[in-house]
Amino acid sequence: MGVAQKNEIIKLYLSTENLVVICDFQSETTITSREFLSMFTSGGLSPSLEIINSTYTGIFYFNLTLFSDRDYWLIDIPRENITRNTEPVLQCILGATISEHDIKKLQPHVADIKVAKCPCANDVALLGFIMNSTHNGIYIGLSDGGFWNYGDTIWHDLSDTMYAEVEEEHKDLSVVDMVLTNHYLVILTSLGLFVSEDLRYTALLLLRFSRADFCGFERVDYVKGKLWYNEKCFANREHFEVDYVTITFERNRTLSEANSCFYSNEPFHTWLPCLPKISKRKQMFPSTVITFLIDQELKTGVYLFYNSFQRSARVSVNILQNNKPILKQKFPSFYFPRSFKSPTGMVFHPRSHFLYVYGNQVWLSVDGGNTFELLADFHNDIIINTFHSFYTSDITFVSKSGKVYLTKAGMKRYSELGTISDKIFTLYYDHMGFLHKLTPDHFEAGGPLTAFGNTKGIFAQPADMGFETALAPQFISSNEMIFYAYVPVNESKDSIHTKKFNHIHLGKVIHSGKTGRAYVKEILQYDTPEGFLSSAITEIADPFGLEEAHESSCLLSSLLIEDAGPPGVTSSFVDSDIEKTVVIPGYSSFLITNISDAKHALAIATMPEIVPHNRTFPKNSWFLYNFGQRSGRTWKIYSKPCNYWFQQPDTTLALNVLKYIDLGKSRTLKVKIIPSSKDTRILEIPLLKVIIGNPNLLAFKAEGSFDDTDSYIMEISAASKDLHQGSTSLALVVWGASTECFVTTFVPIWKSSCSYIKHMHYLPMKIIPEKDWTSGVHKDSQGFNLIKTLPVNYRPPSNMGIAIPLTDNFYHADPSKPIPRNLFHKSKRLPPRKKKQVNLYEFNLQRSGKYKQCANKSNRKACNCTNDQKLSYAVAFSDCREKVPRFKFPVTNYPIYLEVHENERFPLPTSYLVTVTEVNGRGNWKLKHSVPENVKNLKVYLEQKLNAPVYNPLGLNLSIKGSELFHFRVSVIPGVTFCNLVDEFQIYVDEVPLPFPGHTLIAVASAVVLGGLIFISFVLQIRNIHPWDWCRNLVRKTMTLPLNSTNQVARS
Repeated sequence: MGVAQKNEIIKLYLSTENLVVICDFQSETTITSREFLSMFTSGGLSPSLEIINSTYTGIFYFNLTLFSDRDYWLIDIPRENITRNTEPVLQCILGATISEHDIKKLQPHVADIKVAKCPCANDVALLGFIMNSTHNGIYIGLSDGGFWNYGDTIWHDLSDTMYAEVEEEHKDLSVVDMVLTNHYLVILTSLGLFVSEDLRYTALLLLRFSRADFCGFERVDYVKGKLWYNEKCFANREHFEVDYVTITFERNRTLSEANSCFYSNEPFHTWLPCLPKISKRKQMFPSTVITFLIDQELKTGVYLFYNSFQRSARVSVNILQNNKPILKQKFPSFYFPRSFKSPTGMVFHPRSHFLYVYGNQVWLSVDGGNTFELLADFHNDIIINTFHSFYTSDITFVSKSGKVYLTKAGMKRYSELGTISDKIFTLYYDHMGFLHKLTPDHFEAGGPLTAFGNTKGIFAQPADMGFETALAPQFISSNEMIFYAYVPVNESKDSIHTKKFNHIHLGKVIHSGKTGRAYVKEILQYDTPEGFLSSAITEIADPFGLEEAHESSCLLSSLLIEDAGPPGVTSSFVDSDIEKTVVIPGYSSFLITNISDAKHALAIATMPEIVPHNRTFPKNSWFLYNFGQRSGRTWKIYSKPCNYWFQQPDTTLALNVLKYIDLGKSRTLKVKIIPSSKDTRILEIPLLKVIIGNPNLLAFKAEGSFDDTDSYIMEISAASKDLHQGSTSLALVVWGASTECFVTTFVPIWKSSCSYIKHMHYLPMKIIPEKDWTSGVHKDSQGFNLIKTLPVNYRPPSNMGIAIPLTDNFYHADPSKPIPRNLFHKSKRLPPRKKKQVNLYEFNLQRSGKYKQCANKSNRKACNCTNDQKLSYAVAFSDCREKVPRFKFPVTNYPIYLEVHENERFPLPTSYLVTVTEVNGRGNWKLKHSVPENVKNLKVYLEQKLNAPVYNPLGLNLSIKGSELFHFRVSVIPGVTFCNLVDEFQIYVDEVPLPFPGHTLIAVASAVVLGGLIFISFVLQIRNIHPWDWCRNLVRKTMTLPLNSTNQVARS
């Protein structure tokens, strides 16, 4: 928390703890601040915090509820919610740390320096010393703040690490070049090329390197080598995004050494020749590969060739096949004119599709190398390096003479910044677009920190882009003037270009030594042998000051135009009038080149067709301007002040926006161009130029119009075209803007892919607070606890019975505790047995149950389960899950509600059909849903294709007749989205009543009785026993016995 002072930037460093932010109103008393907060809170308002960098955007909301003892809003953001992406190079140890005292000892031995910066965070950068022959070693400085202060740089000695990989004699080791990719550090040294291990997996460990082998190449080749890299940020990396690095050697190719250019993609283990195999016939007069770059938007390989025999340069764009270039070209080769005689390199502007080829000229391609346009011609001076800022779209060219030039990405104009006199230096753009000059012993920042993107602070004065000659002004309207540049007759051919207008003057301002300024709108070149060979059409912003009579006494006399002999004018002239211009309204102007005598002067007409032959003009009807340079140049050319503002009406703050377009979806983008001054002339043509890197990836549509305030508004929409995934840049260039503007080019990246923040989420019917999950108690209105704490090492039952789990998933795992339900053969998980003779464990074949988070751990504490993992429904964290939602039997028509979360939340649409599975293979559940008519055929087709039931996500209801834990996974079918939309949820069914035993007992008793009767009948039958006869005889005996007794009594 703090307030920015003048010339100060507040930079937040995230520690290992959560980010705690306090927001309050600045007031004189605490009571006033509290009253303000109460007013906002009562209205349901609270602030939000948006965190933006090049790879991440997150919005966090302050708590609306205020505590009585606080007069501020408070937000506590967990660290893991912010650190989704970190810069890998900061997580490792490069080498032994070097003290400031030892660094000073190395500085006199430095021959040059190289800088490499992180593609995603340009304030994290490396600075390497290239040592001369008097000292050896690999010395690299690391900055996590953008090289603002020399003392903040941490220096490392990597010499021992490199020596460990070199088998030959240790001598003359030094940095030659280096590249920092998204995940690897590649260092070219005088003893070979070294590639680091993956920077993401070396936290707090010494970084290790491996040496790439190039057969036949020695130290003399390595010291002349150069690395080339197309800088792209892959923070949220897709499968189609790959880093490539190229190495070139200044070595003529022979039949035995056919390649001097090699490339590789990460992990940079295998280096392949840049050139595909060609026939020997084509090798007779080979061209040298200056550089080779991979265009990841068009999936092509771009070559810059130079043929020393024919002295010609060309660009060839070849198609990639399996990430390798083939002989087939995507476009015909582009041949540069012979004037481009010294090509030195080629580079893509970071995160864009602007391709620059540079040398004694600079050429720009906006279509991947198919065509090029000349941006600048430096004649005998040669551009040797370029520096880029993706944030402000600045591009800086540095020439051999030390001159520094500036352009903006995609713009066809440039300007001069100045000259750097340091013998050893390099330039560097940080993440905010500040230009830094780095030398072996000190750093210089690019001006005051209040001016974001200031690139001229390292230069003492604004650069004067004028040239040493006289200009002749000619009015073509009341507010337009043409300036003709004079070339003397005796000027040598080699220096004629120094006295002509050229492309650098387009869009600049001509200033007079008196007063007045004019904006250069167009540059014209002429084929005349002498005189005026170029001109600049300008728009007058402030009228130029005229010569007064005390400065030129000829103004007190009349003027006669004579055409006898050489063109001339007659008046009273003096030598000081040479290189001044006579201006006659409505007629041609005349540049005085020589004074014949006091009455006659020789002059050159700017427009010979409208010369007033043999006419006399009285005084005060003609004027005199002084744009000469005889007594010191009286005019200068400077950059034009910023004339346009770039605005995004959707309040997006980031200049490099990353937009994802899912399958079948579309996105829109709106920008607004606002004239920033009254001097800006409003044109009736669009102010924006739209350039698409890969026009075949998405369907783009752009509509632009002027509003009532003369601002230009453009709305661009992009829609998914097919199943092809990829990325493309969309550049919006304000073609008429000055290079002084902070923003002239807006380059959002569009990906036909799944957004890393898009996911599907299951919403339970009842939300349980986090504190209740911690306590394990959350009761409903009837006192039923909705949370179930699972037993330790719990495994859900299977269809074979509650006591026979067959799943491999443990819940609430603890390796130190016994495993329940481990009696039956199929569900046993035997513990490891320790061999007596050696300290090893012998593992028996386990039949079910496998630890994941707790694998090879001794107890639950060693599993390192976080709170998020303990509350996660994902089966990957089942070891950590302790408590699950509890339901009372039976579960009937429980609604399953699914949402999609991206920039907003919305229900899962009907077209996103889903499959539902129980991850532990349990049964006793079913789903009920309705299928709209328009998706019935699709549902039938998908069920046959996937061999699984497919459901409509809307109106999906679940019924369960089983008991204990059910773990479901819901997945969206493939083909409707690029995203792998999957979510899981768990339901524990409890209080299942025992089944009523009456029906079972009756059935068993009946079966027993019936079986017994059948058995007895069988036994009696085989023994010839007739129970019926026996019963009948018994009955007869019973009936006759009383009768006999009566008779006997009577007789007696």
